Amino acid sequence: MIALISGRVVNNNGSEVIVMTAGGVGYRVMVSPGAASLCIAGNDVSLETYLVVREDVLDLFGFANDSEKKLFKNLVSVSGVGPKTGLHLLSLGSVAEIALAIGRGDLEFLTKVSGIGKKTAERIVVELREKMAKEQKSFGEVALDGDNVVVNDVVEALITLGYSALQAREVVKQLDPKNKTSEQLLREALQKIR
Repeated sequence: MIALISGRVVNNNGSEVIVMTAGGVGYRVMVSPGAASLCIAGNDVSLETYLVVREDVLDLFGFANDSEKKLFKNLVSVSGVGPKTGLHLLSLGSVAEIALAIGRGDLEFLTKVSGIGKKTAERIVVELREKMAKEQKSFGEVALDGDNVVVNDVVEALITLGYSALQAREVVKQLDPKNKTSEQLLREALQKIR
């Protein structure tokens, strides 16, 4: 298993990079959006990787950090979610946002990815909801600090008030949750959403 790759970035097209290692071997790596932003042609990079082995192909997937890699491995463990779809799911947002969406069963968020229908999104939520709660602490940035709890509460409150999950997420992204209660943030969200 190739778990990490370090070398010079030869090419980056946004979804795939070619990394030339010190040994002179160039590896094609399909990357998450976070990893793609780290891969500047001509610069050195180290990426966490996951190797997918099939009969006729070896695919190497690269991630900006261990949290992305763990989330990817969880996603591809779900029946019906392949590695390319798992990588597309990582483009929905940060590891924290995706984990919170799975935790609250936000199907609308998950179905924004091509290849993920309502049934697959439901399967992801059912199979990963508990696993996400258990692994929350190991996701570094996902560990629920006060701000994430407040944001999650406000999104759920807006959904309860009849706004779509998409509207709720979009308006909450525009707000600064630092040192605010759920009630304060909800008032701000309601003023912006109108």
